[in-house]
Amino acid sequence: MNTGTVKFFNETKGFGFIKDNENGQEYFVHVSGLVDKITEDDEVSYDLQEGRKGLNAVNVKKI
Repeated sequence: MNTGTVKFFNETKGFGFIKDNENGQEYFVHVSGLVDKITEDDEVSYDLQEGRKGLNAVNVKKI
């Protein structure tokens, strides 16, 4: 389980990005991968899953 901060999330379009706390990488997150509703600057935990364009954050939960 990774942790990070929601850098950007567009509720209308249903996607955004999470910045990892450890390595600073940014991961794409889609609304289908959310457990909790998220907004910018939320602290979250998540898993990574291979997507069409690289790793995506899934099982995203607020912490």
